[in-house]
Amino acid sequence: MLISLSFSAMIYRGATFELNRIERIQRVRLSFPPRPGIEPEIVEETKRRIALALASLNLIILGVSGAAGYFLAGKTLKPISEMLENQKKFVSDASHELRTPLTSLKSEIEVNLRDKNLDLRGAKKVLASNLEEVNNLQNLSDKLIKLTRYPKGGNNFLPIKISLSVIAKEATSKVSSLAESKKIEITNKIRNITLEGEKESLVELFVIFLDNAIKYSPRGGNIELTAVKTDSRAVISFVDHGLGIDKEDIPHIFDRF
Repeated sequence: MLISLSFSAMIYRGATFELNRIERIQRVRLSFPPRPGIEPEIVEETKRRIALALASLNLIILGVSGAAGYFLAGKTLKPISEMLENQKKFVSDASHELRTPLTSLKSEIEVNLRDKNLDLRGAKKVLASNLEEVNNLQNLSDKLIKLTRYPKGGNNFLPIKISLSVIAKEATSKVSSLAESKKIEITNKIRNITLEGEKESLVELFVIFLDNAIKYSPRGGNIELTAVKTDSRAVISFVDHGLGIDKEDIPHIFDRF
């Protein structure tokens, strides 16, 4: 806008200078026979029109540049705003996840501290429960660290060729006790499909899906693992007979929490 105003001032000054120069020349020629010239009123009217045209032009430029600036600023700030919003949500959700085991741990300790009849056996039971909550906190903190590293490419994992059947077998073994507690049978139909990846991350991903399927499946249910290779991809399916996902929650399936 400053540049536009500067150019307008230069144009106005140049135009009015020429008009004033013509007027001065005509004053000098007063001793000569009168010649047709420019009336002073016409000169002033021309100056006024030039100033009005330049002012209108600057207002148009101001409006267009303001609208363009607003649009471009919105486009530029939108990803930053979304990133900050996601960061706030992540911190809020992480705090909530950490608060749950901490609240349970604190409540259990406070209750047992007020128990005057607490014996050695009861104290050991409390300590075992506390240790379990501490392990949960440690696992949660490890997962949070992984969540912050994955988007930044902070993992120096070297992909290796690995069989999906091996991944499925290890993941099924990790959740077997949870499945047995609900009398749930896990059927692994994944056979010899080889891909390139990082073993620990793939096993952890399988465990997350299986753990979720077990939690939301009815007692005595069945979970089926299948995989189909298509070109350079492997499509893996975890089929359970649980409650399913509400339609309003489907867009948030890949959210962190």
